[in-house]
Amino acid sequence: MSLEKVKANGLFLIGDPHIASTPPGQRLGDFAADVLEKLEACFERAAELEMIPLILGDLFHWPRDNGNSLLVDMIGLFGKYKPFVLVGNHDKYQARFTPDVSMAVLDAAGVINLISEQGPAFELETPQGLVLIGASPDSTPIPKEFDREDGKYIKVVWVTHHNISFPECEKKQHAIKEKTGIDWIINGHIHRPRESITKGMTTWANPGNITRLVFSRLALERKPQAGIWTPACDDLDKWEIPHRDFYEVFPNQEFLPEAEDAAAAESKFLQGLERLAWKRTHEGEGLKQFLTDNIDPEEPESTLIWELYTEVTDGNG
Repeated sequence: MSLEKVKANGLFLIGDPHIASTPPGQRLGDFAADVLEKLEACFERAAELEMIPLILGDLFHWPRDNGNSLLVDMIGLFGKYKPFVLVGNHDKYQARFTPDVSMAVLDAAGVINLISEQGPAFELETPQGLVLIGASPDSTPIPKEFDREDGKYIKVVWVTHHNISFPECEKKQHAIKEKTGIDWIINGHIHRPRESITKGMTTWANPGNITRLVFSRLALERKPQAGIWTPACDDLDKWEIPHRDFYEVFPNQEFLPEAEDAAAAESKFLQGLERLAWKRTHEGEGLKQFLTDNIDPEEPESTLIWELYTEVTDGNG
């Protein structure tokens, strides 16, 4: 199979933007505009560095029902740069990438290089030599090894959107170990940046997401950053993205008891509350089925979620 070949100095890595017409959680103001400004800053910086912008999954927060005006704005911006975009779990509807999700609209408009399949994605022609970029989108396997053609590639980089066993991660689906034939595995999905870890020939990196989604001390202290990869680097360089003050985008109130940032972002409790907030402004068809499928009755917060659901729907959902 012939792969697309692009010329650049390296990769400009953009973690999990989670853009949405309806703000998630406790975000204030024009959330979509804030994320668009970050993306535009990233694209411009990538162009200055002569690098390829690559989004590590979860471009969208809600897979569907994003307003036409947002999609038009994204088509206008993305068309200038045509970034590579890995499919994340939030980009899919009911765990499937279907033609009616928002990312499919961008793909149909021809403004993104969609990475929706596992395997080699494209070749990167750098001043140092040829690099292979491979990918494992959400719910696809990370290869145990890669049989690279002798002498063809100076590096093999694999981008992923998975739960990886970095320290302090609760969900540890994939162990960090050497993957023969792969020099770098660069992961999205885990929102909090992690220290890179090298096992044998393989370095595992997780630059973190660019959007503050959760009202927490960790989000207050952390600055949104993009990652920069070049063939000669020992670790990702970081570039702080221009952003607004924390209390411009979150309410000025007391923090809840401390919780792991990534775990909080993925908890069923917050997902349930976000869905209920969405219900207030949309028809919310299928919400009851969503809760039935995803809420564990054994978890203590489940009762509260169902009480809120009943309050919002008056028991008629």
